[in-house]
Amino acid sequence: MFHKKNTLSSSCIQQLNSIGFIWDHLDHAWKEKFNQLCAFKAQYGLSNVPRNDAQNKSLGVWVNTQRVLYKKNTLSSSRMQQLNSVDFIWDPLEH
Repeated sequence: MFHKKNTLSSSCIQQLNSIGFIWDHLDHAWKEKFNQLCAFKAQYGLSNVPRNDAQNKSLGVWVNTQRVLYKKNTLSSSRMQQLNSVDFIWDPLEH
């Protein structure tokens, strides 16, 4: 909040960055799930995580959420590009 209002000094920002401070929790969470998806693809050879996969339930739900956001046209183009880079399946019924 203070960072967005530019009320923190540059040295304070540098110190926080040096300890891995997370400025945007939503973006950080998205990147974490994307990294999990990359690991899933590396292990299983595909990026289609079923929602009912017992071992990867939260990842499967996240994958489905990305599809919903895509269909609603609310997923950013940069996130679409990232997902496309791992051969993301936008419509599992067509695959």
